[in-house]
Amino acid sequence: MSTHHQILIIGGGTAGIMVASQMLKKDKSLDIGLIEPADTHYYQPAWTLVGAGTYDYDNTARSMSSVMPKGVKWIKDFATSFSPDRNTVSTKGSGDITYDYLVVAPGLRMAPELVKGLPEAMDKGVVCSNYTNSKHTWDVLQNFKGGVALFTQPTTPIKCGGAPQKIMYLAENYFRKNGLKDKTKIVFATPGSVIFGVKPIAKTLMEVIDRKDINIRFHHKLVEVDAEKQIAWYELGKDIKAGGCVVMSGDNDGKPLDDSIQYNYKDIGTIKEGGRYGIKFDMMHLAPPQASPKFIAESPLANEGGWLSVNDKTMQHTKFSNVFGLGDVAQLPTAKTGAAIRKQVPVVVGNILNLIKSNDLANKEYNGYSSCPLVTDYGKMVLAEFTYGSVFAPDPKLKQFPLMISDSSKEHWRLWILKKYLLPYLYWNKMMKGENV
Repeated sequence: MSTHHQILIIGGGTAGIMVASQMLKKDKSLDIGLIEPADTHYYQPAWTLVGAGTYDYDNTARSMSSVMPKGVKWIKDFATSFSPDRNTVSTKGSGDITYDYLVVAPGLRMAPELVKGLPEAMDKGVVCSNYTNSKHTWDVLQNFKGGVALFTQPTTPIKCGGAPQKIMYLAENYFRKNGLKDKTKIVFATPGSVIFGVKPIAKTLMEVIDRKDINIRFHHKLVEVDAEKQIAWYELGKDIKAGGCVVMSGDNDGKPLDDSIQYNYKDIGTIKEGGRYGIKFDMMHLAPPQASPKFIAESPLANEGGWLSVNDKTMQHTKFSNVFGLGDVAQLPTAKTGAAIRKQVPVVVGNILNLIKSNDLANKEYNGYSSCPLVTDYGKMVLAEFTYGSVFAPDPKLKQFPLMISDSSKEHWRLWILKKYLLPYLYWNKMMKGENV
């Protein structure tokens, strides 16, 4: 059994729905099929706010049928494998589906199994993650009575690189409001060497770190979570030059602290065992490791790292000219965010429609734009917008909104309004409906 669609889309997330909507807006006669097994579509950017108790989780969910564009054939199934040389996608229950053009946008998957002990610890007790259960994060925050509040992220690519620190800034604000600040040491352990890759944003965030008295530990690669003993184990990712010495704590025989390893040191009794460092926590929020879906990673469409191999400007597959990819699954040197998708969709749509019409790509190119709304307090936000090469690049379109401010690299209450009210409205009412915002 095999059905045929002129355009076949894999994934009913932000990318897949937006591509389908924009295509139909441009040409109602297109025959579009969309493979998506889920019943529910989530507005994931609000999960940070849910975890901090300032957004209702139920408002982040809508039925998949309500966002599926009219005129798209929804194939409620799992894609299992690809034969791009035969223009075929195999599915779990609907047989083979052929296409003229394929758009691959299934997102990524959570891969807690890449850290020892994490699958057992996830979303239980004092270990929480907005990525998987933001309601549990809010429970953990409310039950916290003081001690070490550890925030951490993995070495893999993740959705919105800023998300692991946004919840930390809100948590600090929550602790302060609830008289827990003096009893709490906040630690941010990151595999990175800087707080954020875009310089003007990093400057603002380091001021936030100072104001909130947060200890940052750089080059920290999370390798194990011991849920029972509440210890997170790290290896140091920094190559220590021969004869050099990394000073991890302030009491190392009076040696000065290595600032590139720790900033704003807090003595939390780090445990050293072999080449590893253990941090004992009273609560821990983490972004779990994330990976490409297995059916993509094991397919002829993937690169060596398992991500979808596409041209980073045209979004066209590097081997198969009638295959395009976008969103979190795509191997692009930029942050995986909804804002990136907003700029990728018109490129994919324009190029495919031009191929149909004149057998040639349009001159549409993606410049790597992505943005990370970094919430720094209840009622305050910084908007990190950047293009390839981590160049700070505010979107002139956002500047048109009456609420916007002249410098989005600084904290402002108006940006909080954008995050909490304006962006969700735009998402459901404009982006999902195929309007190019």
